[in-house]
Amino acid sequence: MKKLLKKLFKSLKKRLSSTFLPRIIYLGMRALYATMRVTFRGMEIPVSFHEQHRGVILTFWHSMILMSSFPYRGNGIHVLVSRHGDGELIGRVIQQFGFFLVRGSSSKGGKEALHEMVSLLRRNRDVAITPDGPRGPAEEVKPGIAQLARLTGAPVIPAAFSGSRLKILGTWDRFRIPWPFSRIVYVCGDPLYYQEGEEFEHFRIRIEKALRDVTAQADAYYRS
Repeated sequence: MKKLLKKLFKSLKKRLSSTFLPRIIYLGMRALYATMRVTFRGMEIPVSFHEQHRGVILTFWHSMILMSSFPYRGNGIHVLVSRHGDGELIGRVIQQFGFFLVRGSSSKGGKEALHEMVSLLRRNRDVAITPDGPRGPAEEVKPGIAQLARLTGAPVIPAAFSGSRLKILGTWDRFRIPWPFSRIVYVCGDPLYYQEGEEFEHFRIRIEKALRDVTAQADAYYRS
């Protein structure tokens, strides 16, 4: 009897996490966003590519996941999500926005995910990557995004958000949650391209610096 109850509980937990919980999280995110006053800076950069139906690589730190879906105005984006446990829940929440998933990370399924994203970008679809996920170190770009841009010639567009009042969690990525009825700002930086003959590590560092720069711009917005 004890084994049966344990099995039933495990099955119920799995069903809740795959259907009910993602919907609740999604609705909570929508409700939170609806309370905020929002400012956009640099959003004309990705929009210019969307108007030309050109695929881009949107990138932001793992800590920014919660609010990064809202500014997207393209024709459909494929988000890289890990195959690890938390990736399953994150992926199902992302799908609530009508976005598509690419499954894989640097430690599991990375090669297959890279091939899939190369194919998507060559068909002018957008992809989104958190280059320090899924396990960190925080705000350090892994080489996969640089490799993707090198193979496809697609622009890497760094993005960040910050707020007038933020809760910073004690997680490895210092996850950001804006307070209800606060103000938030979204910042997009200039597109980055791989330059023929450029050292690969130099390009990776350029992406990392650009992400840190847009994060600093966003954080400074309400301090100035």
